[in-house]
Amino acid sequence: MTEKEYKTRKTLSPSKAKVLVKQILGEMPLTAELYWLLRHRDGTLNSRYSLRQIKNHFPGMIADTEIFRQKNQTKEKVFIFTALHHWLHHASVMGLALSGLGYDVTIGYLPYADWFTPINRFDLRRQNLYTQQTFRQSSHLMQTFSFVTANAGYKALPEKLREKVEQISQLDTQYTLQIENVDAKCETYRLRLERNLSAARAALSWLENNKPDVVIVPNGTILEFGVVYEVARFLGIRTVTYEFGDQSDRIWLAQDSKVMLQNTEELWNAYKETSLSENENEKIQSLFEARRKASVWKNFSRRWQSAPVQGVKSVKDELRLDNRPVILLATNVLGDSLTLGRQIFTQSMEEWIARTVQYFAGRPDVQLIIRVHPGEMLTHGQSMVAVVHGVLPELPEYIHLIGPEEKVNTYDLIATADLGLVYTTTVGLEMAMSGVPVVVSGDTHYRNRGFTNDPTSWLKYYKMIGTILSNPSNFRLSEEQIKMAWAYAYRFFFNYPLPFPWHVGHLWVDVEATSIKDVLGPAGLEKYRPTFEYLTGKALNWKKIAARANK
Repeated sequence: MTEKEYKTRKTLSPSKAKVLVKQILGEMPLTAELYWLLRHRDGTLNSRYSLRQIKNHFPGMIADTEIFRQKNQTKEKVFIFTALHHWLHHASVMGLALSGLGYDVTIGYLPYADWFTPINRFDLRRQNLYTQQTFRQSSHLMQTFSFVTANAGYKALPEKLREKVEQISQLDTQYTLQIENVDAKCETYRLRLERNLSAARAALSWLENNKPDVVIVPNGTILEFGVVYEVARFLGIRTVTYEFGDQSDRIWLAQDSKVMLQNTEELWNAYKETSLSENENEKIQSLFEARRKASVWKNFSRRWQSAPVQGVKSVKDELRLDNRPVILLATNVLGDSLTLGRQIFTQSMEEWIARTVQYFAGRPDVQLIIRVHPGEMLTHGQSMVAVVHGVLPELPEYIHLIGPEEKVNTYDLIATADLGLVYTTTVGLEMAMSGVPVVVSGDTHYRNRGFTNDPTSWLKYYKMIGTILSNPSNFRLSEEQIKMAWAYAYRFFFNYPLPFPWHVGHLWVDVEATSIKDVLGPAGLEKYRPTFEYLTGKALNWKKIAARANK
């Protein structure tokens, strides 16, 4: 026995042996199916992949759907794609509601518990059988299609699609590891590329052969969600992406676009000439006062600050700020899907921060405050604190670094600032609402809306900063621009999200509060029918929505 063989045998623990056996069995026909029949006769599965809530709620939801299905019939074919069990939960409720409205619904799925853990074919096939058995009772209302059993072979993808899949796999790796520089040899990238290529082949085969009228997919930017979005667009199929923000009873929608881009151009064009009413002004002011005071507001779930406001004098004393101009640089959380792929003239957010710090290292005539996003407390990736110290291990007295854990209210910092620098964070919008000139470097939804400074190159970025700092008071936003920023904020927070009864973050609580029967009844349809129509591909016309809202 060689030393290599000895070490292999010595390290082959029972758990590793079990994994090896599953890998072998997973490639053999019918092994998982026979095991399922023998060991899972009760239809349960001891796994992180759980559909228990679907099974518990299905009888009531199916009964509700059947009532309305008999009244409604369309010929439109809807394909909802989902991966990961919590999104499959949501798709099951959405699919039944659309079936009740008369649509011919198919749910395509991948039975994964998460997107980053390798799983052998044997366990994946068992999870697939569990899913098929769970959805069997709803088969007369909506069909399912498993990407696991799709016979797509290993046919080469068109080059354009292959490139898209590789791009998505890079984003997946950034999102998972919360990094910006991806090594194509790393395990996470290889796992994501393998899964994404498999999903792309399965999606291309099924969509070519079945040609639905619309494909509905969450997110549309990362993971297999992004892959199916790209395949559908490649085939010219109407595609709707959706996501959820901080608000209950609201959904974000985008048609033939990635919803995470938050493209508000048509929304803003429809509303920008309409001033806020007194009630709307009170509403947006109330929301931002809650944000400022670190409290939760109405149907929003997030507390935006970890500490209440202390006042300008307090923060100036704490940071020892003097009369030199103050620049507030607010970072994003690395790897957030709202920052991925948002570069305009930078290679990454990290590069933007590093080069900006280098620039201000030579500007002792001003004071730079770097506010690292408090959300970093919940992440495991590289901190922007490390990026700053990578450029300047020792900070001069005129550069102040506020870490994610520090109890400093961002609104106190905004009140001290003469200039704001942001990538995509909403803090840039809030600074504009306070009259502070803001330079936006990333592709965020409020860029080019009339109240920010939007460079398209490093040269223009540095020149813009230098010009503003030469006389900051001359570049404070005008009263008209400030009003515009407040109006935009209202439209983004209150008009952009559309009414929708079931939030993915607290789905079953929402289902208990608002059943399918409630939603498809007269009162429910009065509120939710337009959203379901947009979700299934009817043109999202913001001017009509604005006109209806102003009646």
